[in-house]
Amino acid sequence: MAEVKKIATRESYGKALVELGAIDPRVVAIDADLAGSTKTGMFKKAYPDRHFNCGIAECNVMGTAAGMAAMGLIPFASSFAMFATGRAYEIIRNSIGYTRLNVKICASHGGISVGEDGASHQCCEDFALMRVIPGMLVMSPADDVEARQMVRAAYEYDGPVYIRLGRAAIPVFHDEENYKFEIGKAEILHEGTDICIISNGVLTYEALKAAETLEKEGIHARVLNMGTIKPIDADAVVAAAKECGKIITAEEHSVIGGLGEAVCSVLAEKYPAPVRRIGLQDVFGYSGPMAQLMVEFGLDETNIVKTVKEFLAE
Repeated sequence: MAEVKKIATRESYGKALVELGAIDPRVVAIDADLAGSTKTGMFKKAYPDRHFNCGIAECNVMGTAAGMAAMGLIPFASSFAMFATGRAYEIIRNSIGYTRLNVKICASHGGISVGEDGASHQCCEDFALMRVIPGMLVMSPADDVEARQMVRAAYEYDGPVYIRLGRAAIPVFHDEENYKFEIGKAEILHEGTDICIISNGVLTYEALKAAETLEKEGIHARVLNMGTIKPIDADAVVAAAKECGKIITAEEHSVIGGLGEAVCSVLAEKYPAPVRRIGLQDVFGYSGPMAQLMVEFGLDETNIVKTVKEFLAE
């Protein structure tokens, strides 16, 4: 695969937020003293009177966002994923989810790609936590183009939304002129009928590289980018099972409660098929360079290729 430019999806979020601020004065940003890291600092620079720093107090961030939404504003609440979803969970559940307020939670630094920050900051449980809240949309973009369109879609959606964003710069592979993100719709990035790899976030590019490697060896793998984890595109999952037979899910998240389990739930009820889940296998991460950690935990092209071959051989 040719070399492509790299942009962190948290950067994409900051740019998209500024664009939304220009078209709608109801858009406000709320942060936990992390404007530089979450990139809401871009919004703060453009619209200082609509940016609110609650300090290192994520519960206050979410409570403030709920109050602003109740007043008719459209708040985008940001912090690191670990603290946005973990520390503030009860406030999100009761003040945002239960009341179905129009709050957009855009959490950066998700997954083990946070790297050297270590297990305390490597949130690999956020999909599970947010999926279980009734009415909460849960999404994870695979690159800059999808991230910016996803933020816009969240703005246009009336209700609570959770978007996970990444710290590290990742390859941009979508063609902006020909791509259109839709909530709840999967995207076929690579055609194939021997097996299907369903992925999201940073793992989608790894899945694409794996599919190209497998193609050279005569294995035709479909790659399905599942940017929306909830509501999941059940039709695309069932079609993949019918047409490809076997499914592999790949996510920068625990195999418990995330994309893999969402796919398995669909198949168990609608069209049983064999599945293998690539992700963190019920373990915590640890401090280290992102590239090394991705390999260590099997979140890379090489392990996807290996898993496909072993699965097909069974």
